[in-house]
Amino acid sequence: MDYLYLLLNIGSISIPFFASFHPRLKFYKKWKSLFLAIVISSSFYITWDVIFTQRGVWGFNPAYYLKYTIAGLPIEEWLFFICIPYACVFMHYALLELFPKLKFPDQYINIKMRSLQILLFLISVIFLDRSYTVVNFSYAVVLLEIAIRFQKEILQQFLVTFIAMLVPFFIVNGVLTGAWIVDEVVWYNDNENLGVRLGTIPIEDSIYAFTMILTNLLLLTYFENRKIKSSRLEH
Repeated sequence: MDYLYLLLNIGSISIPFFASFHPRLKFYKKWKSLFLAIVISSSFYITWDVIFTQRGVWGFNPAYYLKYTIAGLPIEEWLFFICIPYACVFMHYALLELFPKLKFPDQYINIKMRSLQILLFLISVIFLDRSYTVVNFSYAVVLLEIAIRFQKEILQQFLVTFIAMLVPFFIVNGVLTGAWIVDEVVWYNDNENLGVRLGTIPIEDSIYAFTMILTNLLLLTYFENRKIKSSRLEH
């Protein structure tokens, strides 16, 4: 089934794409900012992906993709960094449209996030020989610091919407890592991670998903704010 990975990408983005034109959401108005965010974030994540694939930290099962590759990555993997951020950022805004007061309590944000940063940092130091763990968790520590300092409200909202995103995350990533199919679409070298799995999913993937979506969300917010400021100056 060499089109499975492609189907997962198309299935992930299809409903969010068409729902973007809903008159209540009008998510298409954020496309310019979103695609700028995706270009910037994917340049980082794809570089990371290429290096880790070359070093055997993870890899791809040719039985599940169409055999077209760029820089050693299946074309479906490149599409992943467009389809998944689009779908998840859309879900974030859709949930906020339905529940505008959705937000992690301000009085807990600093202590909870600082505690998470410390935990991720300590794990990175203890398991310094596990490259996926170290790079993934270290980036999360830095990104959380940026979000706390400059976009705390976005972080507060995202901490709640991300919980809802975990449902499609476990479905899509479950299939990618071998749940409900004969073999994995994406395989992992457990010498490069903690070896702890949530079902078939390495625990690091949950932090990877968190940072990838949050990176896109913070960049989109930045570009949207710039657009608003430019519009005000013009008037």
